[in-house]
Amino acid sequence: MEEIRILQLGEEDFHKIYTLPQWIRLDYVKNLDESSMKKNSGKPYDLCFLDRTPQKEEIALLYEMAKVYAFFITENVETSGQTARLCRCKKAQRIEKAEIQRFLSEETRYYYPKPYGEKFNLRDVAVAQGFKGSVKWNGNHDVTLEGGFGDELRQAVYWRYNALLEQERPVDLWLEYSKAEEVDIALEITLFAGGSVSEAAAHWTFDERELEDVIRIDSPKTGWAFFSICAKGRGKLQITALHQRRSRGRHGYFLPGGERYVTSDREEAFCYFEPGDLKPPLCVYFSGYKTLEGFEGYYMMKGMGCPFLLVAEARLEGGGFYMGSAEYEQIYAGMIRKYMKELGFTKEQVVLSGLSMGTYGALYYGCDIMPYAVILGKPLASIGDVAANERYNRPGTFPTSLDVLMCQCNDLEEKAVRTLNARFWDKFEGVDWGNTRFIISYMLEDDYDANAYQMLISHIQSEGTSVYGKGLKGRHNDNTGGIVNWFLDQYKKVLDEDFGRGKRKK
Repeated sequence: MEEIRILQLGEEDFHKIYTLPQWIRLDYVKNLDESSMKKNSGKPYDLCFLDRTPQKEEIALLYEMAKVYAFFITENVETSGQTARLCRCKKAQRIEKAEIQRFLSEETRYYYPKPYGEKFNLRDVAVAQGFKGSVKWNGNHDVTLEGGFGDELRQAVYWRYNALLEQERPVDLWLEYSKAEEVDIALEITLFAGGSVSEAAAHWTFDERELEDVIRIDSPKTGWAFFSICAKGRGKLQITALHQRRSRGRHGYFLPGGERYVTSDREEAFCYFEPGDLKPPLCVYFSGYKTLEGFEGYYMMKGMGCPFLLVAEARLEGGGFYMGSAEYEQIYAGMIRKYMKELGFTKEQVVLSGLSMGTYGALYYGCDIMPYAVILGKPLASIGDVAANERYNRPGTFPTSLDVLMCQCNDLEEKAVRTLNARFWDKFEGVDWGNTRFIISYMLEDDYDANAYQMLISHIQSEGTSVYGKGLKGRHNDNTGGIVNWFLDQYKKVLDEDFGRGKRKK
């Protein structure tokens, strides 16, 4: 268990009141000053406990030293004036004195600094030898079994390679699957003691009722876990993915405060919001392609100082371009509007942004929000073309695009390519973009979506809309550094010139 760093500001040292677990390093300060910052190398603490009302000069330091969603205040703190604003910016939580010992002993371990999440590789799934029905592999999306599974629960599929479970590091598990009503399933996990291939240290079985929610495993010891899915009955069983993430307990997903949404089809969407300085704009950033699960761009967006919303998904291999059922897509527009409402911002005070795969989310949900600006790097709009280019222009480079085409259109033929392209352009053309600004950096020889920039220009018919673009030589992934640098420069320019943030101080 790594060290959890805690700052405590108050009249009485928690060391003298409570029993601290071994993973905590608590720095108690009676009066907060610059030397406290230097002592901690200027890094924010993992947790902060405020046990008295801070002085004006201390508030400025707390903005730097305390993390959002990890700021706890006791009954001794008067929340008014600048302290109230600090608490709002940090999403402060009240904690009762009687609850502090339990929180220190049981909950602090969920505030570790580095998140981790992964999806088990579908290529590592093996079908049990006893299954006699049909088996179909659908790219990197799923494996589908159809036939008889027997009258009692028995192994149907398993993952060839075991996964490490560590003591005192709880993990969250989420199984994506669908099945016929006549089929019953269970997830079985066997933990083998470290250094042994036969000594079972623990065993868990989760039925369908338990699988409706995220499964949390708190391993009694460090070892290697074997995962399998058991089934009974007759019909179709589709296994899409098994996700494993280091748990935040009840405090969020990936990051403290991270939110998770799930549809009736078990598809997930995630977001993370920070209030920043509570002043416009709200900057929304859609994560790009990433095989490790979690949020992208945290430090980049936090460095801008304004309120921001990170958006992410964990479907397919690296992401599914934020497309899905009507139920799924309503989630994304809803999460943006939720935080616009919380901040009291209008659409003219919102900026949507993304890089590569994230550009599709920014453009697609920009049609719902109609923001002040859309800032993009390496835009992708005609996803059907992106998939078609996998055949001849860049074979084997981005197979996820074929999974997206198959999932959304149930086909890989030319008609499906046109249908998927039209899904975006029909929505995009139906919007009055008003005074929205499009700021786009793109690759001149892009081998994913070669015509995205030109088509965006040709499809924007609204008066008052402006498009500012910069082309760089190369294919889609030839100069990511140049794209990102221009992306950040333009972001700063919009914030400074259009929202007057250039001379703003916290």
